[in-house]
Amino acid sequence: MPELPEVETVCRSLSQHLPGHIIERVEVRAAQLRHPLSSEEFNTFCQGRKILELRRRGKYIIAELEGSRALLLHLGMTGAYRVVEQGTDIKKHEHVIFELSGGLSWRYEDPRRFGILKCVDLPAPGMTPESLFDLGPEPLGDEFTADYLFKISRKRVKPLKNFIMDSKIVVGVGNIYAAEVLFRSGLSPFRPAGKLTKKEALLLVEKIRQVLNLAIAAGGTTISNFKAPDGSEGYFFRALEIYGREDEACIKCATPVKRSVQAGRSTFYCSKCQR
Repeated sequence: MPELPEVETVCRSLSQHLPGHIIERVEVRAAQLRHPLSSEEFNTFCQGRKILELRRRGKYIIAELEGSRALLLHLGMTGAYRVVEQGTDIKKHEHVIFELSGGLSWRYEDPRRFGILKCVDLPAPGMTPESLFDLGPEPLGDEFTADYLFKISRKRVKPLKNFIMDSKIVVGVGNIYAAEVLFRSGLSPFRPAGKLTKKEALLLVEKIRQVLNLAIAAGGTTISNFKAPDGSEGYFFRALEIYGREDEACIKCATPVKRSVQAGRSTFYCSKCQR
């Protein structure tokens, strides 16, 4: 599933093409993704409205329209967007097509149909939809500090990896990046979050920012079939130091990397370097 760096890559790419264009018509070619869809609903909500901006919140993209309205987008497992000229051949799994002013066609493709594309009202221009109000701070934002992380971790027995992957604690630190962050911090994924020291909280915040920024600069990590709207693939996978390296020698100490399962997700770690 695309994580924060991949979603940020998509958001930045779409932001180069969509703002300023008016949605002229919407064609829904599938009755449902994760939620039901209908051409009538989307046309009633979107038709004739200008796209003002796109911004990311966690793993969601908010495409704000005129009149305090927005499209709430989530890529699910296999979702992808592309912007092409109207009249371009439609792919088999392109389920939603926005025809825009200027002869552009904005299309959503999703073979597994697990993504989200919803019409939502905003409390006010520039704000986040109410459905996202309970999300934690952005890991690259000013609110995500060592002091915040230390305070919110007190008395928590949840394993550290699950803790930093909790979107109510901090958004967007998915499985791949959580493994990389904890390895680079020298922290065990199994340690109770409440055992985190102030010094370790500072290190963890630094490493979360560092890893996510590196991944964004690399266009994300292509593990399965993620592609940016321009068709490019992320190459942060070349910089992975622990994820997917089961039984390989740890790059720091040569101890074989171990794999476990936490909350149904693979955890890769070094039993010597991470404490």
